[in-house]
Amino acid sequence: MEKLGPEAEKTELGKVQIAPEVLEVIAGMAAAEVEGVAHMSGGIVGDIAERLGRKNVARGVRVEVGSREAAVDVSIIVKYGHRIPEVARNIQDSVRNAIETMTGLSVVEVNVHIVDVELKAEEKAPQPQTAPIAITEEFQRVR
Repeated sequence: MEKLGPEAEKTELGKVQIAPEVLEVIAGMAAAEVEGVAHMSGGIVGDIAERLGRKNVARGVRVEVGSREAAVDVSIIVKYGHRIPEVARNIQDSVRNAIETMTGLSVVEVNVHIVDVELKAEEKAPQPQTAPIAITEEFQRVR
């Protein structure tokens, strides 16, 4: 069997080629589903693109594909209160399992980069209710 990444696997029916971007999407979805992950972090450019409405599932993921193996780098923001080493291990297991199951590639490393911690959202203070404006007799006569 040859490379699955940049080159194609040859079968009796033809070639099977998996683009590195596909591996990034698989890794991104697997990492995002782990408990304790607040967001994936794609850096400033990725964050701006997402705010403009461009959804990027592979945000914060970089994959290097070699001969029958892959190395993955994942950048995340952790939710406050979760144990960072535990979240990182769960991401490593989830990403490796997803890529190996779906592609047959061997994952040699999953590097998890914690770039921030998302603090709990503060409770919003209730907005004071304003009394409805009374319609005066003068206004009613004008109508």
